[in-house]
Amino acid sequence: MVVAAHRNSNRDFYLARADQARAEAEAATLQHVRERCLRSEAAWTAMAERAERNEKLKAEEAVRKAEAGLTS
Repeated sequence: MVVAAHRNSNRDFYLARADQARAEAEAATLQHVRERCLRSEAAWTAMAERAERNEKLKAEEAVRKAEAGLTS
């Protein structure tokens, strides 16, 4: 399904950005830069988790609607 692939690509994009932020934090020599990168990682991770949760909810809703349509 194209829509599911798009949502997965959003989640994957967010996870990739979180990985990048984590790597930047590990490479940072200044504490405030490291902290900023770790906050960024946390934000990207939260977005990925929300995208995954929304994907599951939409899939469950599609199943519910399909089942409701079959039993009507």
